[in-house]
Amino acid sequence: MADAPKLASRVAAVIETYESLAAQLADPAVLEDPGRLRTVAQQHSDMTPLVEAGRQYLKMLDDLAQARELLDSNEAELASMARLEVESLEEDMDGVEERLRALLVPKDPLDDRPAVVEIRAGTGGDEAGLFAADLYRMYSRYADARDWVIEVLSSSEGTLGGLKEVIFIVRGRDAYGALRYESGVHRVQRVPVTESSGRIHTSAASVAVLPEAEEVDVEVDPGDLKIDVFRSSGPGGQSVNTTDSAVRITHLPTGLVVSCQDEKSQHKNKAKAMKVLRSRLLDRVVAEQEAERSRERRAHVGTGDRSAKIRTYNFPQNRVTDHRINLTLHQLESVLGGNLDEVVEALRAAGLEERMHEEDQG
Repeated sequence: MADAPKLASRVAAVIETYESLAAQLADPAVLEDPGRLRTVAQQHSDMTPLVEAGRQYLKMLDDLAQARELLDSNEAELASMARLEVESLEEDMDGVEERLRALLVPKDPLDDRPAVVEIRAGTGGDEAGLFAADLYRMYSRYADARDWVIEVLSSSEGTLGGLKEVIFIVRGRDAYGALRYESGVHRVQRVPVTESSGRIHTSAASVAVLPEAEEVDVEVDPGDLKIDVFRSSGPGGQSVNTTDSAVRITHLPTGLVVSCQDEKSQHKNKAKAMKVLRSRLLDRVVAEQEAERSRERRAHVGTGDRSAKIRTYNFPQNRVTDHRINLTLHQLESVLGGNLDEVVEALRAAGLEERMHEEDQG
């Protein structure tokens, strides 16, 4: 309540912008321009929840001011009713203010970008490869449930049906925003299929989620690239292509290396590799910004540290634990089946809380 005038001022400014957008939607010049109309309509739609909450807040402030004026009334009954009204309004406004503060945090413009997801088997041999394949299926099913589309850019098979590495793009509304907190080391504890004695082993796989970069985001100097071509290979190293269609691109200033061999066309493999390279370069900038901000953060759920162990999947206990927010769910099969909503929403809530804290500090 101490920041009520400041919050009311911000709300009034938002409502003014919202009404301006509404006026533009009736402007013939905007109606004749499909691209501009789509942009204005989307901005207007995105602001609607904030404006509705803001108008409710301003009305509550007005009601509160009127009730306070009656506190000093000579009529005891009227003053008593006013006191009850003030207490009720102040209690209700706490929740409305919290929601407003959340809605006023600027949305990350990268959230609606497609997500480039990289999964790599880590420690644990064949079992790590099998776990990497489990994670790929988990994200694939989560994407299917949200009507997102997956495009595999590169994959390298392991043994026993596992994956050494897979890189894919997830396209759909809010794809990067929902998946961005999946970056880090995922650990599994279970009895491997290759283990005859029934001992529980611990294996790991790393996940990196990058916002898909557009050419305007990252300028890549062709002189900074070393491009090698070679023949594609399958499991065990056997050649699966008789032409040099596979492509390896090295970005000399950063040392980043991207390989792609899934397509039979060298041109298509190069295009896919460049797409991944641009996304990794953009991600370096995002990760550096996250790491810098995390010095002031409390929960550290950002995407700055990719080497941190973020989640454990424990089969004997049917448990999934996200270590960053101390979230434990005893529904491992459901989570691995793609039911990630509870985990994703909890992480996004923690991320939003951090950003709200940053806004308050700013």
